[in-house]
Amino acid sequence: MALGLFIIASLIPRNKKPSFLVGALGWSFFTIYWAIEPTYYLGIGDFYNAALTFLTSIFCVFIAFFNAKAYLSEASKTLHIITCAAAIGGVFYFSFAEVFMLNACLIGTVTSQTVWILNALDVPATFSGEHIFVNHCDIEIILACTGIESMALFAGVIGAVGAPVKRRAKAFMVSVPVIYVLNLLRNVFVVVASGYQWFGPVDKSFYIAHHIIAKIGSTVALFIIAYAVLRILPELVDLIADVARMFKNLGGS
Repeated sequence: MALGLFIIASLIPRNKKPSFLVGALGWSFFTIYWAIEPTYYLGIGDFYNAALTFLTSIFCVFIAFFNAKAYLSEASKTLHIITCAAAIGGVFYFSFAEVFMLNACLIGTVTSQTVWILNALDVPATFSGEHIFVNHCDIEIILACTGIESMALFAGVIGAVGAPVKRRAKAFMVSVPVIYVLNLLRNVFVVVASGYQWFGPVDKSFYIAHHIIAKIGSTVALFIIAYAVLRILPELVDLIADVARMFKNLGGS
């Protein structure tokens, strides 16, 4: 429902007030979606993503509120761009998350490419379906292991910002493909660390490699990629500054 409302709001010209009413409804439903996510991550012991999804739900609450204010007062170019970014990123992500054929294709491709890299590094790895086997250890590749969330985020923001196509294409190339390759290397590290029990028993090695080291490494990499994208698309800096002003004005009121 959130995605459908985002698409409708994006198609309505940003100078038309109904765009922000539809946007406010979309962000309200999106809040519910993200508010449910932490329970899943807490269940698998991923406290980092649990905290991240919780904070995202809070952010969605405020964006819904800002859209409601824009409907009642003055239209906002920034809010319209953010909703467009959510629509593009949502279509990008949920196509792979909900369409079985695309989901299976992406997971299968990431699994086989991860094993190819492992074999190229002389690690005797095999795979069956989405399972990778190293040293009698079975590691399952799921959708979250493909980096699709981060790729969808950058694809949405880059696709929605008002900038020349050439610069947006350059920003896309330094973000989405780079994230994909770095994610393959992350999978290789987690599989090897778990299979050869670098940090203790398999479960402990997996936890340390996946939930701590890989998470820190991924976060640092995303900040570096985001910096590169901001250098290519300074329009995003203005967008971020405008959102910050909205929060500042909210605090002042």
